[in-house]
Amino acid sequence: MELARAVSARGELVLRRRDGGALELRVNGVFVMDDQETSSEELLASAALAAVRHPDRVVVGGLGLGYTVRALLDDERLGQVLVAEIEPDLVGWMRSGLVPSILDDPRVGVVVGDVRSVVADLVDASVDAILLDVDNGPDFLVYNENSAIYTSGFLAVCRAKLRAGGVLTVWSSSLSPSLEAAVSSVFGGCEVKPVPVALQNRAETYYVYQGGA
Repeated sequence: MELARAVSARGELVLRRRDGGALELRVNGVFVMDDQETSSEELLASAALAAVRHPDRVVVGGLGLGYTVRALLDDERLGQVLVAEIEPDLVGWMRSGLVPSILDDPRVGVVVGDVRSVVADLVDASVDAILLDVDNGPDFLVYNENSAIYTSGFLAVCRAKLRAGGVLTVWSSSLSPSLEAAVSSVFGGCEVKPVPVALQNRAETYYVYQGGA
């Protein structure tokens, strides 16, 4: 059942309720995420939190259905999380309650904008972790302009914004040697964490890529 639909400069977003009750988000007809299998979003958060001593300020690229941010908020050490989400309608659906909201937590701030611009505007060495879950990864893009997010150029901008001991984690729906190479070139190494998932009765594997400053 379709709950909401919106069209932006990047295409069409559809929020729907599947038979069985799962909430699902599709972009340009492509399945992006649901609220049934959230283990990889949770790992994206937990991997970052485990790598930093004091997660006072964290930046998340991509709001989605909120599960990465929700996992961050479970850590009482977290001081502030800034979410960059380019689709205003997705933020609106969460504010209206169509998507269960995490935006009423006082630690959460949301900027509607491209994560590249949001990160570029940060003060250097001002955040403890940057988590990127903006698209499906460099090899299966929903929005082609997001390809720049996975390059060494933007990843170097991310590193400049991290405090000493900070961490970058990046979500990908598939194994990507190019992303691993880009993270390694900027951070001097890359840890790749596979996440087996059950996606609508299909066995799949997602990946989290991590580099430390």
